[in-house]
Amino acid sequence: MPLIYPKKMKKISIILVAIVLFSCKENNSARKPIKQVTVEQNWTDMQMKLSKYATFKLTSDLNVLTENERKMFPILIKAASIMNKLFWFEAYGEKKQLLDSITNEDTKKFVEINYGPWDRLDGNKPFVDGVGNKPAGANFYPADMTKLEFDAFTDETKLSLYTFIRRNKEGKLYSIPYHVQFKNEVREVANLLLEAAKLADDEGLKNYLELRAQAFLDDKYQASDLAWMDMKTNTLDIVIGPIETYEDQLYGNKAAHEAFVLIKDQVWSEKLARFASFLPELQSGLPVSEAYKSEIPGTDSDLNAYDVVYYAGDCNAGSKTIAINLPNDETVQLQKGTRRLQLKNAMRAKFDIILKPISEVLIDSSQQKHITFDAFFANTMFHEVAHGLGIKNTINSKGSVRKALKEQASALEEGKADILGLYMVQQLRKKGELEGDIKDYMTTFMAGIFRSVRFGASSAHGKANMIRFNFFKEKGAFTKNADGTYKVNYDKMDEAIRQLSYLILTLQGNGDYDGVVKLVDDKGIISSDLQRDLDKLSKANIPVDVIFEQGN
Repeated sequence: MPLIYPKKMKKISIILVAIVLFSCKENNSARKPIKQVTVEQNWTDMQMKLSKYATFKLTSDLNVLTENERKMFPILIKAASIMNKLFWFEAYGEKKQLLDSITNEDTKKFVEINYGPWDRLDGNKPFVDGVGNKPAGANFYPADMTKLEFDAFTDETKLSLYTFIRRNKEGKLYSIPYHVQFKNEVREVANLLLEAAKLADDEGLKNYLELRAQAFLDDKYQASDLAWMDMKTNTLDIVIGPIETYEDQLYGNKAAHEAFVLIKDQVWSEKLARFASFLPELQSGLPVSEAYKSEIPGTDSDLNAYDVVYYAGDCNAGSKTIAINLPNDETVQLQKGTRRLQLKNAMRAKFDIILKPISEVLIDSSQQKHITFDAFFANTMFHEVAHGLGIKNTINSKGSVRKALKEQASALEEGKADILGLYMVQQLRKKGELEGDIKDYMTTFMAGIFRSVRFGASSAHGKANMIRFNFFKEKGAFTKNADGTYKVNYDKMDEAIRQLSYLILTLQGNGDYDGVVKLVDDKGIISSDLQRDLDKLSKANIPVDVIFEQGN
């Protein structure tokens, strides 16, 4: 398998071929690479850590862009690259000081991949001498701040997505807005977005870039989120700003900076567009009582396919995103729905380099024929669509689900999207809107659990998959053969999907924080038996994730 390995080595090599023209260089992303790699027997511990990542060159066909869009392209990448600096500060603090303290080049490389000295694919364990455990609140809060202290802190902006919490000279807490903390950087980003806007042929893209530029300067992102949802005909796109709250594992309140530069695949997007229209009907069919599905999903949602050509910041740290569901603003979601972006070149990389090899080790030989890219694409796509199902606000006046469930919200939401994505596949197949054998979707889904569990407990996606694996095991959705492979029991998996959907939707609707903590404590774990199976994947040199060659 193609991995990042050090130089001199014994040859166990495989060649992956790049699909299209444009190549990129710099930090991280995905598609089929032209890279011959070899495996060495006596690796150092750090080389073993690096081997968890496969390199992949991001490519796309630039012929679909207009002349002005080609001129915009490097401007957008420059704006996106600034997100790396902002996320470094949010995740760790001073990057240069850390790197200057390290002499080993492999360790420096691993620090760069993780945006800090903690291994994101191994529960955020420190891997640099003298570095302690990662603070749950990353660098959003003082490392010595307690929850009691924060709860007693009276400041109306303390729960904002866009503020840091700091101490003054007297040791008292105060908040500082992102646009103040990052004054110089956000001004540069805003200027670059305005420069790109002048070149935009598409009016929707032009409006979005102008509003997003202003949002960086005042931390008011809703208008630009609405404008992003109104864009329909643009081919070039950029997702940029403080977006996801995964990095804040103390409260789940603070958004981290990231960026994707994207090229829309108009042909694939046309094929996918019709699925979003089924959301209200699918919402009404959810296996819960009416109170838990009373909200009507926005019908202005988009479902599109893209090639991603540049990742930066949060989305580029550790495990890489292969699909996007945005905006996160609940008000925008209820008014406009969301846009689901399927990053098909990144998706194809993970299927070829990781998922297919995993299935060859852990899935029963009689069921390996059901591991298909089409099923992987659909499961991933409907995961994103399923974020729009269920409810965003609790049914018992506890406020939004995200606020009621605090730092547990992200893992449960990812678990919901996974399981309801498979529910959607079932329902759309019954309606004749989706082709393919249901066994393909279920078996590929099972193999996908092994892929995502390897992201570890520090990842919301990894935690969600641990819960699902243990729930499925309890319900008999799969059995383990004497040879160590797993066999899906399709009928029992069908029932397990219904039961887990009910459990997650009611926990969210009730804002049951204690119930979610208990679920995570009971089932968000990797048993010793499962760990032995995951170790088989490492011994088979199957990478856990990818890093990208990307850029101009």
